[in-house]
Parts: sequence; structure tokens; C-alpha cells
Amino acid sequence: MTKTLVEVPASQSMVALLGVADEYLQLIEGAFPEVDILVRGNQITLEGEDKSVDTIDTLVTEMLAMIRTGQGLNADSVQRSISLMKSGTRPSELMTANILSSRGKTIRPKTLNQKKYVEAIDKNTIVFGIGPAGTGKTYLAVAKAIQALQAKQVTRIVLTRPAVEAGEKLGFLPGTLSEKIDPYLRPLYDALHDMIDPDSIPRLITSGTIEIAPLAYMRGRTLNDAFIILDEAQNTSAAQMKMFLTRLGFGSTMVVTGDVTQVDLPSGTTSGLRLVSEILNNVGDLEFCRLTASDVVRHRLVGEIVSAYDQYDQVQHSKASGARSTS
Repeated sequence: MTKTLVEVPASQSMVALLGVADEYLQLIEGAFPEVDILVRGNQITLEGEDKSVDTIDTLVTEMLAMIRTGQGLNADSVQRSISLMKSGTRPSELMTANILSSRGKTIRPKTLNQKKYVEAIDKNTIVFGIGPAGTGKTYLAVAKAIQALQAKQVTRIVLTRPAVEAGEKLGFLPGTLSEKIDPYLRPLYDALHDMIDPDSIPRLITSGTIEIAPLAYMRGRTLNDAFIILDEAQNTSAAQMKMFLTRLGFGSTMVVTGDVTQVDLPSGTTSGLRLVSEILNNVGDLEFCRLTASDVVRHRLVGEIVSAYDQYDQVQHSKASGARSTS
């Protein structure tokens, strides 16, 4: 047991640090019930288990740094900071891992697994980012693609998705083939609009510097000096995945993203993303990065929803396994 006094600078607003109605303080108390936290004025007294007291002490320093650098705090960022500290990573380590800065917004990994994912893209020719919605798989990949283009490491960006029908039939959608396919590619356009001046996107697409196309358009091509992203890869068949991976040319980087729990393929069709980890498990210059519900950086509820579905699936799987074993 140890007791530590944390002195917060008098110039610092305690409301900004601890939240309105002590919202952030309550998050810290909930995460470290073994520590008694007492706040008086600009002094925070911590008493409890040595390791936890040291962790909270460092956490407060990190939160103050986030405020000083203009990051600001909210419930989600405080919760992520707590998770990082518990895993042995200081939030400031992520604050310096900037990928892009655009229109006053800095894009960087926000969780430890996201940081590992970004580092894997730097180190490998092919990277698979596998995880649930909201974990930044595609967003960070697009940011890395733009960074590589700006650094002249590649001459073009190729973004592709399988146009698998998720409940709708393409033939019943209005418009030309291009207009029918466009909704499937819209998330890729949205990511680009967050990172590049929207007025320049049509010019870059017209010049071929950025190409956004359905996966079927990749057949028969070799892509050299390109940053290639395959999104929603869980909706590829095994043959389509092989076709895509063999488009790799010299000087190129590939990132494959997907969520194996969200497969929209016809019943009986094996997802190429599920199969590929077994086939390429021992291939070098290639890495599989797995993100989880704890890496969701959308609204806090998204992470909780993903976790709840995961727990439900595990229970159902256990029931099904038990039923088979008794039959």
C-alpha cells in the first residue's frame, strides 16, 4: 500500500481534467476500485496498491498533456487512456504516431492494436487488418495510402471492394452499372473526403492517381508502384482472394481489411478472408493484425454492442457444440 499526492498546476481547470460532475474521475475510480481517490482543490490524493497508484499518477500526467496539446478530453478518450495504461502503454506514445494532418485534423492510431496495425503496414508488403466495425481498419489504411502517395513511395492508390449484395439485388437498383455499384464504394469515398481536399478528388481520380473500383475490375492486372486496399474482404470467395493477392506488382503495398463476423456471401460459400490465414500463415513479409471490440473508436456504445454480440455468438456456439456431443 502506498499514498501519493498529485499536485495539479493552479492554471489547470480541474473541470477539464476530471470532467463535468467528475465524469472522468468516476471512470478512473471504476477502473481502479483498489485505490482511494480524494480530490481537494488542485490536489489529488491516491492511496492503495502500489502499482495502481503509480498507474493513476501517470494517467493524470498523460491527461494533462492531452489538454495542454489541445487534444481535449471526453469520456471515450479517457476510457481509451485507461485501457492503454493498463496494457502498459502511455497514451502519449500514440499522440506522436501521426499519419496525416488535414484541415486542422490529425489522424493517428488511438489504441495499441491500431498502432501495431499501422507499424505492420510500414514493415510488410501485405497486411491483413481483421476486426469488427469501427476499429479503424479501412480508415487507417487509407490514411497510410495517402501518406505513401504524398511521400512519393507509390505513384497511385487503388481502393477496391467486392460488390456483394447484402439483401438488395443489383438488377433492381436504379441507374447505370456504375451508379448501381457506387453505393458499395461510398465508404471509401467518405474516408478520402476526410483526408484530402474534396475538390481535388475528382482530378486525382480522372488522372488515375486514385482508382476506386469493384474487385471484379482487378482481374488480369498487375499493380506496380501502388498502394492497394481491399475492403470488406470477408465478402470475397477463396478464388477472388487468390486473384486479388496475385495482382501484387513491384514496389507495391497491399492492405486487406474485413470482419469475418459480417459475411454476406451466399450460403455454402467459404469466405476468402477466413481461409487465407490458414493458407498464408507461414509466408514472410506478410502479417495478420487482429483488432477487437476494445479497439472500436466510434461511439462508446458501438464497442459495447460488438462485445455483446461476440458474447452471444460464443454462448450459441457452446450450446450447439453441447447439442452435437449429446446426440
